[in-house]
Amino acid sequence: MGFWIFMTAMNLVLPFIMIVIGYIFLKNPPKEINHLVGYRTTMSMKNKDTWEFAHHHCGKNWKIIGLSMLIPSALVMLFFIGKDINTIGEFGSVVMGVQTVILLASLIPTEIALRKNFDKDGNRIQM
Repeated sequence: MGFWIFMTAMNLVLPFIMIVIGYIFLKNPPKEINHLVGYRTTMSMKNKDTWEFAHHHCGKNWKIIGLSMLIPSALVMLFFIGKDINTIGEFGSVVMGVQTVILLASLIPTEIALRKNFDKDGNRIQM
């Protein structure tokens, strides 16, 4: 039971981090463009406008996606209460793998939004 609790807690870490960072990106994004902290892609780092837009867009997405992953990640582990350690570990790893794929895929909408709203030099496209 101890390993099941541990693995369930570990499966909730990534959704929780996405919620927290999403909130931070929305309310208090990094002020300066930097190579250490924040949503750092070539397009998001073009200028202050793209930097702020990317953080707002990504923050909103991560809050929603993190919340939508949190409950299913916990509920699915209920099916493995009392199972052997290997089964719990293998399935918990699959859940973490799926969460990681979702996290990486969640970057695509922000990059698409950046390209729809800004030209290749980071200037806003007038609509």
